Amino acid sequence: MKKLFVNAGAGYDILIERGLLRRSGEIIKNAAAPSVCAVVSDSNVAPLYLETVLSSLSAAGISAVSYVFPAGESSKTPESLIKIVEFLADSGLTRGECVAALGGGVCGDMAGFAAAVYLRGIKYVQLPTTLLAQVDSSVGGKTAVDLPQGKNLCGAFWQPSCVIIDPDVLSTLPPRYFSDGMGEVIKYGCIRSASLFERLQNENAADIIEDVILECCDIKRGVVERDEKEAGERALLNFGHTCGHAIEKLMSFSGISHGEAVGVGMVMAARAGEKVGVTKPGTADAIAALLKKYALKTAVSLPSEDIVKNMAYDKKRTASGIKLIMLREIGSSFIMPATARQAGELFCE
Repeated sequence: MKKLFVNAGAGYDILIERGLLRRSGEIIKNAAAPSVCAVVSDSNVAPLYLETVLSSLSAAGISAVSYVFPAGESSKTPESLIKIVEFLADSGLTRGECVAALGGGVCGDMAGFAAAVYLRGIKYVQLPTTLLAQVDSSVGGKTAVDLPQGKNLCGAFWQPSCVIIDPDVLSTLPPRYFSDGMGEVIKYGCIRSASLFERLQNENAADIIEDVILECCDIKRGVVERDEKEAGERALLNFGHTCGHAIEKLMSFSGISHGEAVGVGMVMAARAGEKVGVTKPGTADAIAALLKKYALKTAVSLPSEDIVKNMAYDKKRTASGIKLIMLREIGSSFIMPATARQAGELFCE
């Protein structure tokens, strides 16, 4: 078993091993010690893995209840959040119980947020079932729902009690979900690990997936420990996201996945950096080539002016402007504050 300890919140383990979902009950018992666990999942994941988790919880002596919501980003709303919180109340969960988020990033964000606000905070665990969630969103304690004004604008920092990653679940997902997660994997190579980026170029990520998950989680673990509430360094994890979130919003969170939007955002940011001389020439082309290798988009047919306008709603903005995440070269990133006008000059043709 591969294991990382995250020294944030009360501290918790990230556990990575094939077949781990079948042992999730015992792990949850040791990490959170609940008498009741509410498993929150979506309509795509529940038919595949919910019974496995419920059986494992029962075998560990934990009573379980489950809540299943319609899959997709369109469910990630304040209204859906309240329904989950009401379910927890109807199920009689006390402060000693916990929530288990069984699904991808949407599920983890919503179940984690529900745990953060129910009874002013109860424990939760992450059981990520997509590559994107395994390498990124399940680690670090960011929880949120979307608002009409933008993505993830309503949320809380609430660290899990453990993260249980079973790479076997990836084999049952459609290829597009693997590609979606690769957007975040490539991001980690861009911001912190030229060696990971090179390995993704030279090898097939699917063949080395446990190593890939471990390195991405380790990079994020270190950043989160140094900057849990995103006061500084943690913003680097949002490379490609400022543009990406704007693209998702403009496309009404449909027709493009999160990983695809982030990939486009990374190319845009690298080209903008090359344009003003802060990014090594050829970086954007290298990122675009790697995105194409893993069947991800490198551009969208949206006016750059509209993308920049919607970047102004990004949750990482400040009173004076936007925190742009830029690259010096592959593996080296930095924060570049910019006004809305400067962002427009950078990203618009």
